Amino acid sequence: MSVTDISYRRRFLASGNVYLPHIAVIEKVIDETPGERAIRTFHFNFKDEKLREEFTFESGQFALYSVFGAGEAPFCISSSPTRGDHLEFAVLQIGKVTNALHRLGVGAEIGFRGPYGNEFPLDFLQGKNLVFVAGGIGLAPLRSLVWNVMDNRDKYENIDIIYGARSPSDLCFKYDLDAWDKDKTVNMVTTVDRGDESWTGRVGFVPKVLEEVAPSANNAVAIVCGPPIMIRFTFPVLEKLGFTPEQMITTLEKRMKCGIGKCGRCNIGNLYVCRDGPVFTYAQIKNFISSEY
Repeated sequence: MSVTDISYRRRFLASGNVYLPHIAVIEKVIDETPGERAIRTFHFNFKDEKLREEFTFESGQFALYSVFGAGEAPFCISSSPTRGDHLEFAVLQIGKVTNALHRLGVGAEIGFRGPYGNEFPLDFLQGKNLVFVAGGIGLAPLRSLVWNVMDNRDKYENIDIIYGARSPSDLCFKYDLDAWDKDKTVNMVTTVDRGDESWTGRVGFVPKVLEEVAPSANNAVAIVCGPPIMIRFTFPVLEKLGFTPEQMITTLEKRMKCGIGKCGRCNIGNLYVCRDGPVFTYAQIKNFISSEY
């Protein structure tokens, strides 16, 4: 039985309706980036106190969030299961549902159904050097894993985080970047495609900076997430550095709609992102990622 099937039985079989969402209340809104394509992080909790106490998920899983009257859309759960006082998800303002979400404030009610999908393989990652490579809002699913790892630091070896965005103002989760940069057990590298008059850090595309940092592939796993073009150009760099396809992991959110493998919108080759992912090794997807993602 897949993780998706388990989630289905656990969360929705009792209600008899797999599409029936739970009601959640927004408790905090953080403006991550400015502009017309702004990114906001929402902190929320379930209205049902029993569900709030019993709810569990794993880093890497996603959910469907709904604004009543506007629709629903899938986003990863960007908070860590090791920090259970609330849940978080981040939204790029780009369409009907995301615009509706961005209009909501503290106290607003939203729908939530999930968790869906598989998770990052923590057992496989334990005892290894971890290389996190992210671009833009692609840091959202990785930050759940990063904090999960940081809260169990003794189980992992060296940690490298390479994160980039188009410009300094497009960098997300700056409070996390600052915390990781101050942590002496983490090698934090931040880059932007284009700097400005106040930027004193690295300038360069994420794959190029990754090649310059050149983390060792020895006893290591690379976890990658970002825009499709970034992912496409990052894998060859990792291979050049000696990482095998089995040592590379990514998480995808391509065209997911129903969340349970029924609508068929998120297929890549013979895989469905919502049912078989969203977490995949490069070995699973390398044969078709360049043409379909």
